Amino acid sequence: MTRYAVKRKAKSPRLYRWKWTGTVGQTRLLHGEIIGHSKVAVTAELRKQNIDVRRVTKKNDLNSQGRIKPRDIMVFSRQLATMIQAGIPLLQAFQVVAESLKKPSMVALVHQLTNDVASGTSFSDALRCHPQHFDRLFINLVDAGEQSGTLDKMLEQNAVYKEKLESLKGRVKKALWYPTTVLLTGIAITLLLLIKVVPQFESMFQSFDAELPAVTQLTVDLSMLAQQLWLPLLGTATTVILLLRWLTRRSPALVYLLHRLLLRIPVIGNIIDKAAVARFSRTLATTYASGIPLVEGLATAAGSTGNKVYEKAALQTQKEVATGQQLHFSMRMTNRFPALAVQMVSIGEEAGALDTMLHRVASYYEEDVDNQVDALTSLMEPLIIVVLGILVGGIVVSMYLPIFNLGTVI
Repeated sequence: MTRYAVKRKAKSPRLYRWKWTGTVGQTRLLHGEIIGHSKVAVTAELRKQNIDVRRVTKKNDLNSQGRIKPRDIMVFSRQLATMIQAGIPLLQAFQVVAESLKKPSMVALVHQLTNDVASGTSFSDALRCHPQHFDRLFINLVDAGEQSGTLDKMLEQNAVYKEKLESLKGRVKKALWYPTTVLLTGIAITLLLLIKVVPQFESMFQSFDAELPAVTQLTVDLSMLAQQLWLPLLGTATTVILLLRWLTRRSPALVYLLHRLLLRIPVIGNIIDKAAVARFSRTLATTYASGIPLVEGLATAAGSTGNKVYEKAALQTQKEVATGQQLHFSMRMTNRFPALAVQMVSIGEEAGALDTMLHRVASYYEEDVDNQVDALTSLMEPLIIVVLGILVGGIVVSMYLPIFNLGTVI
């Protein structure tokens, strides 16, 4: 299937958005936009609608505009589920969804799916031709929905799952990026003051021909050091970041090590830890409730954790379950999953309600992540204000201190 998908993708004609002008009945002038592979195909399609085409011009290429993000797939799943629930046939639902989408690359993807399904390919097989956009869970849910006649429910379930997962990712990103961004901004402002503002005061201090206060002298020395080293330090930092990105793409062991170190960072590591458990539980609950075998669901859940340490633990759990071990026992053997999660899974297995308990585990840890992110944000805001106040205020005070001393002498 992978070779087939690659081959088909290579031969797939490019889609363009065309502007057209035409008439109906020799009197009524119409104009609009349409998507197609070529001018000839667009003209033929308009003539089928009894439109006398006067002009067709290419507007833009849909295949190269905008990267498709998980949120785009979530919206597509939600809209398609709504169309099918309303009783609209699948091909017509594709067309309606494509017209409502604004991102050109997403419109092109939906048109490719439409063409595949119209040619006799099943919806799930059409999705398999685009593994870079549709994950294993989405494909499995659609496959199960086609076989059971519940495609709308499966699409709705996938949309709900995607929404919860994207919400959780957003909370984790906020926990990581908020303090980092503010801290980097503070460092940038401090360097700007040391490099651009302090030298102006320094030239004025030289005219005083007097010994500067210790704090002011320290600031001046730091300014001279920053002027000499800021460019080499910036180059070194950029090189390290680029090298690290290059290495992480080629070294799974390094990625695993970095993810393991992330889990050990105070507060933030705890947030990442619980977010990984929530993702694992939510994905496994969704696959299990959809009738997907537990072993296959564990493989899907492993890839959704967002952390290589938990991914390894989930794959180890999968191997244990494949040999006949119970899920909760296999999870406990990894020494990674929290005791509460293991106990709730054990209760779910005994009661025959594993999917329900997994959903509760996911909801519990998602709420815990939300609370910890809110607490971290509330804690960081005054702390960051204090740090920035000390850095910026310290520089300003140290620069004006000689002027105040001069005023007292006069």
